[in-house]
Amino acid sequence: MSSVEITGIGMHPFGRFDGVTVTDMGVHAVRTALSDAGNPAFQAAYCGTAYSGVASGHKVLSAIARTGIPIVDVEAGCASGAAALSLGAAAIRSGQYDTVLVFGIEKMPKGIIRSSFFEPWREQAGLAATPSYFALRAQRLMRESGLTKQDLALVCVKNRAHGVHNPYAMFRKAVTVDEVLGSRIVCDPLHLWMLCSPNEGAAAVVLQRSDRPRIALRAAVLCSHLPGSVLGEATPFAGVDDSLITPPSTLAARQAYAEAECGPTDFDLVECQDTDAARELLAWEELEICVKGQQPQRLADGVHQHGGALPINVSGGLLSKGEPLGASALGQVVELVEHLRGNAGLRQVPGARIGLAHTVGRGANASAVIVSRDR
Repeated sequence: MSSVEITGIGMHPFGRFDGVTVTDMGVHAVRTALSDAGNPAFQAAYCGTAYSGVASGHKVLSAIARTGIPIVDVEAGCASGAAALSLGAAAIRSGQYDTVLVFGIEKMPKGIIRSSFFEPWREQAGLAATPSYFALRAQRLMRESGLTKQDLALVCVKNRAHGVHNPYAMFRKAVTVDEVLGSRIVCDPLHLWMLCSPNEGAAAVVLQRSDRPRIALRAAVLCSHLPGSVLGEATPFAGVDDSLITPPSTLAARQAYAEAECGPTDFDLVECQDTDAARELLAWEELEICVKGQQPQRLADGVHQHGGALPINVSGGLLSKGEPLGASALGQVVELVEHLRGNAGLRQVPGARIGLAHTVGRGANASAVIVSRDR
């Protein structure tokens, strides 16, 4: 099986950009990634997006006259970019292509995320991708793991401190626990600053076949949920019990660990889903970085801050960057590559050699991506 190398990366900043179309943002990210890779010819392109409309990937490549190849739009909620990455990597490993372009684009509507994935009654009851559902999940996590609202605030403080040094982030100002807890309550226990902001942006990577990769894509796994969970992200209140149901993030992570021949203790840095502050703490469990109940002590010890034993979301996470759905997962991969190259500036994790990226797409899909510096 051929190895897959990431030879080019590109980003359009995440934020709000009046007068800039989603196609414009995609062109910026794609051109940057292609230039970074030495402007190779590519045989296929995969575009992750949820809200950009029909043939949105085609529009981006039409704008730079790089059509005439298969252009596939991929939708998997927040994991759309990771799903596109998985398809591109598989096409190279199978021998179908030597070079592919993978990019994610999004221009999110303002306000609460709306989705046809959820039946109308779920949205009306607040059991879709809404703060009320996130709050239910947070309440349960706090009860089962011994977390407090102060702990949730500490996640925000950590990520916003990291985001200060990220030029692609929407929010680049450090905050204090008191400021986080002083922001208005949206749905208890979640305050406004504990929730990420849906926004706009784009990210792109170039993948190429290589016998001796410098930056290797070791695994790009997408897994769907198992049915039955009472508070499952895909089917809220649709089940009876979930004590023995493995969440999709754990399924994806375990498969990725097996493919990459590594484990949760092997990483130098992790980018994980922090749609809200509690979601990041849940991800630590699901990725098996820690066991249930360890989060408060790890927060107190600074294990996952920059400079700690395992920095998490040194990009600032979604709490700093905001989240343009189609670009979110690929933005994480770009961040990992910057660190593996030693180009992350003040965010740099010294000596970084292997990193994990994780996203949860509308609950129905979760992704785990592992990237390493092999030479």
